Amino acid sequence: MEVKRIERFEDLQVWQEGYSLATEVYKAFKACKDYGFRDQVQRAAVSIPSNIAEGYERHFNKEFIQFLYVAKGSCGELRTQLLLAMELELLEKQLGFELTEKTRKISAMLFKFIKTRKERF
Repeated sequence: MEVKRIERFEDLQVWQEGYSLATEVYKAFKACKDYGFRDQVQRAAVSIPSNIAEGYERHFNKEFIQFLYVAKGSCGELRTQLLLAMELELLEKQLGFELTEKTRKISAMLFKFIKTRKERF
């Protein structure tokens, strides 16, 4: 198995997953009339890949790890908002479950990535 070299943040699988999730969240809430809630959900979603990217660009491992923690926190924030959106019927349940599961996957990826950055860099 060939390991792909990471040359930019866009090469990170966790960034790719976070970016994909952010675009899905934007589309899912596009028609939401609760503008305050919609904006908060979209900001949390965008925060995930944005913080991964910003941390990567800092070039210092300690700073990168801190931004990964922020991204992980945003993942938890987004998951909470998605659960609330389903409860308030602002989001169709099946789509909500799918998006929520993606936040769990990304959170787990971030946890492992943080652990690796702490141990090996």
